[in-house]
Amino acid sequence: MNRIKEVLDEKGIKQTWLAEKLGKSFNMVNAYAQNRRQPTLEVLYQIAEILNVEVSELLISKESLKNK
Repeated sequence: MNRIKEVLDEKGIKQTWLAEKLGKSFNMVNAYAQNRRQPTLEVLYQIAEILNVEVSELLISKESLKNK
């Protein structure tokens, strides 16, 4: 599970912008944001760099998953 959608919302960034920066389709980025697909570690690091956040900020902790 990831927090890509939440981080995008916090920063006021659109998925279309991220898709363009990553060189991926909007549908792929939307699948990441909706947790229908998980990005590879390489892509996760690219997303973190583009959004200027730590990779850990894009991930949901095990504790958070247990509490859901």
